[in-house]
Amino acid sequence: METVAPYKEIIDVIKESGGEAFKLCYQCGLCDTVCPWNRVRTFSIRKIIREATFGLTEIESEDIWRCTTCGRCVEQCPRGVQQIELGVSLRRIATEYGVFPTPVKSIRTISAGLTAQGNPFGEERKNRADWAKGLSVKTFTEGMEILYFPGCYPSYDPRLKKVATATANILNRAGVDFGILGSKENCCGESIRKTGDEELFKRLARENIKTFIDNGVKKIVVSSPHCYHTFKNEYPEFMANFEVVHSSQYLFELIDKGRLELKKEYGKNVTYHDPCYLGRHNGIYDEPREVLKKVPGLELDEMSDSRENSLCCGGGGGRIWMETPKGERFSDLRLEQAIGVGAEVLATCCPYCITNFEDSRLNMEDSEALEIKDITEIIQEVI
Repeated sequence: METVAPYKEIIDVIKESGGEAFKLCYQCGLCDTVCPWNRVRTFSIRKIIREATFGLTEIESEDIWRCTTCGRCVEQCPRGVQQIELGVSLRRIATEYGVFPTPVKSIRTISAGLTAQGNPFGEERKNRADWAKGLSVKTFTEGMEILYFPGCYPSYDPRLKKVATATANILNRAGVDFGILGSKENCCGESIRKTGDEELFKRLARENIKTFIDNGVKKIVVSSPHCYHTFKNEYPEFMANFEVVHSSQYLFELIDKGRLELKKEYGKNVTYHDPCYLGRHNGIYDEPREVLKKVPGLELDEMSDSRENSLCCGGGGGRIWMETPKGERFSDLRLEQAIGVGAEVLATCCPYCITNFEDSRLNMEDSEALEIKDITEIIQEVI
């Protein structure tokens, strides 16, 4: 097995990159038993940790790029190993050496798009607010109630633009004084950080923080759990603290305070998928469900893997940008679970989850058997 440095040196690099907790591992294997990869193929995070202990990590291997940072292993570990931090530290080493296996090479294109245009698609920055045309959406100014930050996918992706549109329509209906920053926004940087590009993350974060401060932003409502996690838990590393609320939480608040009335019947069987970065990483399980329960006529059924045990869609940790062959997609399993409980609609509130679920749905024999909806899209239909 080839390594990129002498054993002691690579161990030191791993520690410096934030993966020092690997030394706590006593190889109990509980991480492997809950890792979603082992539902579709053989994979061992325990092995990667063991190799790191001796500086034997093979950074040319695709295995260090498999982790979706879903958090199941961290939750199970009795020793506090912090597998996610270890995995990211190994990716930082690979990124520094420019080592990207074939299924991961797209990261280079993504990085270029983020550097040049502030989004992973490489789309022109000036078009970031095009989704809002004709929707009575204002540019954010200091003193407004909230900044709505849709994120990259709802700003550019044709399917996810529907989520941004639904959110804006709901905010307008509820009389919320809100605005967007459009072309002034960058990607939050969460996913590129998880692929090991710490410098690019810092650049994106600092530019966003400066923009928020310069425009007098205090409260931010986001559509993506990844933006939520980053603004709330990672931007404070830069001495920046904003009030951050996920759209599902804000919907609950609007309904609970009587600012938003749900008038129409939905009349469908719905199951809810907990996104990893909303649920496990941030403990938000109840508000999305409470919103759905308030919808007239909606029947809510739980899948077997729900709440803390939710099955990852496969998009975290930068995997949304990497190739995952058919037969190894967690999202395929999730759709089977949804259909298994008799759901007509699989609801969630994460752009990555929706993207993966829509891809899996199109590969189903009966692609019309299940609808994929963001919670905001459901609420838009009943107000």
